[in-house]
Amino acid sequence: MEPLTIISEGHLIDNGLLSEILNLIITEGFDYTIDNFHFGKRPENTSRIEISISGAEPKELLLSKLTPLGVFEKGASEGEFHVVDRDRHAPEGFYSTTNHRSEVFTGGRWVPVEEQRMDAAVVRSGDRLICTKLRDLKKGDEILCGSDSVRVYPPRIEGKAESFSFMSNDVSSERSYAVAAARIAEDLRRLKERGGRTVVVCGPVVVHTGGKEALAAMIREGYIQGFLGGNAVAVHDLEDFFYGTSLGVDTKSGEPTHGGHNHHMRAINRIYGYGSIRGAIEAGDLTGGLMYQVIKSGIPYCLAGSIRDDGPLPETVNDMIEAQRQYAEIMKETDLLLMLSSMLHSIGTGNMTPSWVKTVCVDINPAVVTKLSDRGSGQAIGVVSDVGFFLRELCSQLGIEYSVPVVS
Repeated sequence: MEPLTIISEGHLIDNGLLSEILNLIITEGFDYTIDNFHFGKRPENTSRIEISISGAEPKELLLSKLTPLGVFEKGASEGEFHVVDRDRHAPEGFYSTTNHRSEVFTGGRWVPVEEQRMDAAVVRSGDRLICTKLRDLKKGDEILCGSDSVRVYPPRIEGKAESFSFMSNDVSSERSYAVAAARIAEDLRRLKERGGRTVVVCGPVVVHTGGKEALAAMIREGYIQGFLGGNAVAVHDLEDFFYGTSLGVDTKSGEPTHGGHNHHMRAINRIYGYGSIRGAIEAGDLTGGLMYQVIKSGIPYCLAGSIRDDGPLPETVNDMIEAQRQYAEIMKETDLLLMLSSMLHSIGTGNMTPSWVKTVCVDINPAVVTKLSDRGSGQAIGVVSDVGFFLRELCSQLGIEYSVPVVS
């Protein structure tokens, strides 16, 4: 076949991208020649390399594997768009997106793709290119096919994670959670000062470990602009407020309580007596806790249901498509994503989040962050810690005071 000439630009050396690209070419059975290499001498400078690739296999297959690394073909061809023949059915060979910043060569220029997320198609709408889920495709939509006209900017190239450079994108239990909390607190202050957005993905472990008062205080003080979770985090927050237990365990002493196994069901029933969590607040029965602060602060939130839910609470969104839509809406224009001990909802949120959003996953289990990376959220930075300890340390670093309510 004719030699394929590819181009890659960015922080190729310090981020290890060049070695990844060259290793992939050899692993796939091709050979290469470096035609031109401009080396960025200073940390803020980028590098640019042109590589000619030769081999017997079709170049399209190799190029499709190189594209997620930020590689594009020299003299890129015009994007090829095919028409959708029926709702929810893309043409064969459609381009399936990554969560990295992307551009498509069309109309003689590179056009940025909007609403970037992984596992979507690229729809051409006038002069715009928009990531669109398969379920949202309509007959007559024009869909990008093939990857020859695409170039991708992984976050390593963009250098978007500089404020977390003290931690690499691996997972280690050796890091001090206090040091991590101090750095994240610094970023939270900057975001609050400039009107940025921080969204929390929260699991019920935040309640079990005694971290909910600290998180509620951060919401009260304006450090959190969106809240994502499931039915369980709200149920156990309410159980703790009404009965002083979480999963029937006294949250102050850590001891099981007599009959405590049914407290979460009593909490759900109590809320249904008011019609909603908001109704319980307006009636004066719910006067504190995490969901109280979420609702009183007016930040957008979504509780996504699952097959294991008890109840569920009236506010829980049981239509998964609608829950995904609400999650995605709350995630728009987010600067920092804090994932707090929730594998299910963290992975789901990661799948709809662009890779340039700073993402921190706090969990006692290192495997949670590893699984996030395996599912495509390679930008997630892991802090291995008890989430309750971490949130309390974060409040301390931010200078936020809070009190733990006494249950009568």
